[in-house]
Amino acid sequence: MPRFTGKVAIVTGSSNGIGRATALLLASQGAKVTITGRDAERLEETKQAILKAGVPEANINPVVADITSSEGQDLIISSTRKNFKKMNILINNAGANIPDASGKTRSNASIENLQKMFQLNLQSVVEMTQKARPHLAKTRGEIVNISSIGAGPSAQPQSVYYSTAKAALDQYSRCVAIDLISEGIRVNVVQPGLVSTGFSTAARGLSADDSEKFYNSMGEKPHCIPAGYCGQPEHIASVIAFLADRKASEYIVGQTIVADGGTSLVLGMHTEFGKPAPKN
Repeated sequence: MPRFTGKVAIVTGSSNGIGRATALLLASQGAKVTITGRDAERLEETKQAILKAGVPEANINPVVADITSSEGQDLIISSTRKNFKKMNILINNAGANIPDASGKTRSNASIENLQKMFQLNLQSVVEMTQKARPHLAKTRGEIVNISSIGAGPSAQPQSVYYSTAKAALDQYSRCVAIDLISEGIRVNVVQPGLVSTGFSTAARGLSADDSEKFYNSMGEKPHCIPAGYCGQPEHIASVIAFLADRKASEYIVGQTIVADGGTSLVLGMHTEFGKPAPKN
C-alpha cells in the first residue's frame, strides 16, 4: 500500500518547482492533495502532471489563492475540509526572493520590500499554521516548512531581506515545534540549496536558456556545489516526503534538514552572484 494512502495534504506554492514536485510525489504515493498558487494556468499544469502519473482526479483539489491574504488562506483550508473532510499534512512551501520595486538591492532595498518579504516567507506560514492547527491536532498531523540555506549561518549579502526572513522562519519552526508536539503535531524544516527551478534566476531577468546554463555552471563548480550537479525539485521533494511520513521520521521533531549538495560546507557560492555594490 502506498505510504500516504488515507492522508490529506496541503502543499502551498505548488504551481511550479519544489511545490509541484512535492505535490506530485505525495499524490503518486496515495495522498489526496490540495495544490495552490496564484497562477491558475501554472496550477493547471501541476494538476495535469499529477493526473499523468495515474492519480485519480478526485484526489486533486486545485485552489487558486494568494497565500499572503487572510481570504486566500481561509479558502485553502475550507476547500480542503470540504473536499477531503480532514487534514494530515501541511507543507508550507510558498516563498520568494521578491525584487525591490525601486530597483535597489542588498541592504539598500526598501523597507516596503522588507515587509513584503516577511509577509510571504514568514507571516503566511504563521497564519497557515494557526489556521491548520485544530485540524492537524485531530489527526496528529505533520507540518514541513521550506526554508533556505540563505538563512545562515553564512552571510548572504545578495539577498539580505530574504535570508533574514528565512532565518526567522527557522526559529519560528523550532519554537512552534515544541509548542505543538504536545498535541501530536510534528513540525520540521527543509533547507534547500540551489535548485533548478528558475527561483534564483527570475529576479535577474534571465531567459529559460540562460537560466539553465546558470544552474549547470553552478553545479560544475566544486566551490559552489561539491556534489557536482545542481539540485532538482525532486531531490527536495523526497526530503519533504520523508519528514511528512510519520512512520519514517517519527522521532524527528523541530529539526532542520539541509539538502544542498554540500554548498553550505564550502561557503563559496555567494561569490558567483556579482561584486558588492559600489560605495556611495
